[in-house]
Amino acid sequence: MARVQRQIQIMESGHSPTLQTILMVEQTLKEAGQLISVAEIKRKLPRKVMHQTLISILDYLQESGKIMIGTKGVLWIFAERKEIEELIRKGKEL
Repeated sequence: MARVQRQIQIMESGHSPTLQTILMVEQTLKEAGQLISVAEIKRKLPRKVMHQTLISILDYLQESGKIMIGTKGVLWIFAERKEIEELIRKGKEL
């Protein structure tokens, strides 16, 4: 419930993330390759993003199954199709 209220507040305040901003955050998380804090994400982003906007993006990415958010930070977990195909090709059939 709190997440929905926060998203409504962000949309009402006019700070909804653009696709470009979402992709920028995704790329930053992919390149990190490890657990990363929200503060570190902010430092690594090529341009500034409002805290509420970043949290909204992270909520979206978590709901879509691309990241995991824990007490120690954020981790990119999504495997793209080409990565899955490579794993299948290298795997052993049982």
